[in-house]
Amino acid sequence: QVHLVESGGGVVHPGGSLRLSCAASGFTDFTFSSYAMNWYRQAPGREREFVAAITRVGDNTIYADSVKGRFTISRDNAKDMMYLQMNNLKLEDTGVYYCTAVRDSRESWGQGTQVTVSS
Repeated sequence: QVHLVESGGGVVHPGGSLRLSCAASGFTDFTFSSYAMNWYRQAPGREREFVAAITRVGDNTIYADSVKGRFTISRDNAKDMMYLQMNNLKLEDTGVYYCTAVRDSRESWGQGTQVTVSS
C-alpha cells in the first residue's frame, strides 16, 4: 500500500510563499511513476476540495480556479516526491493540505500538513 507523508506546512502572512512536499513509499507491484498525484485541502468548517493534479510523468497539470497562477504542482519520479509551490498566499488558502496517489481508481491519502495564512 502506498504511504504518503506531507510536509512543509506552517504559518505565513498574506502574500507569502510555502512549498509543500509529499514523500511516497511502500510501493510493491508498481513504481511511483505509475500513479497520478493530487493535492487537496480542507479549510475549517468546509468540505475537502481539489487543489491541483499532475499526471504520472508530469507532462500535464490541472489547477482549481482559486489557485491558478499562484500554485505550481510538480513531481520528481526519481525521488518519489511531489511538491506544491504556493505563492501569493491568501487568507482563504488556510487549511490542511493532503496529497493523494491514484492508480486504477484507487486513491491513497496522506495525513495532511497544516497551512495557516494569517495577518
